[in-house]
Amino acid sequence: MEISFLSVLALGFVLGIKHAIEPDHVIAVSTIASQSKKLSRSSLAGVFWGIGHTATLLIIGCILILMKGEIPEKWAMSLEFLVGIMLVYLGITTILSFKNIHVHKHQHKNISYFKSMLIGLIHGLAGSGAMVLLTMSTVKTVWESVIYILIFGAGTVIGMLFFTTIIGIPFVFSAKKISMNKTLTQITGGISTVFGIYYMYNLGITEGLFKLWIQ
Repeated sequence: MEISFLSVLALGFVLGIKHAIEPDHVIAVSTIASQSKKLSRSSLAGVFWGIGHTATLLIIGCILILMKGEIPEKWAMSLEFLVGIMLVYLGITTILSFKNIHVHKHQHKNISYFKSMLIGLIHGLAGSGAMVLLTMSTVKTVWESVIYILIFGAGTVIGMLFFTTIIGIPFVFSAKKISMNKTLTQITGGISTVFGIYYMYNLGITEGLFKLWIQ
């Protein structure tokens, strides 16, 4: 294996970590982490997000690389728009998560690893086009592409593991203080909702997605 390729892989790993902490990623996983009363579960939410994200990038990315094709701009932006819808949905459901929490004094909210993986999968779909362009510009063969995407994915898993652990700390420490925990959770849900609306507006109006669909 060439030294230059090892350097490319190292860069891919670092870019994966950086990719994990993009605002839409962190905000989405925060809504999942807010449902946990154990730090280990918050951390695992980040791991499952990374698994879903990497799986999508690997499958879609390899298909596009083998076909030497690209996702049309309209469809790439539409997948990004789907992220905005997801953020609004996650925000609203997070805000409403305390609705039935007082049914029993010791009732706990449950964290969903499947939901976290699904979030990662959707983010992977939205980022697959950019991933293919990045991969094709840095490596030469299909096998190198597979390795690069896997290393990039490992970076996203580790990056998200680290940040969901940090994000989970205030929710874990406030777990027994219902009013404080509720406030933190609803703030998280509100941020996700507002950011999701902004995300869709930016794609649809500012970047012209709606015009592309009308044409």
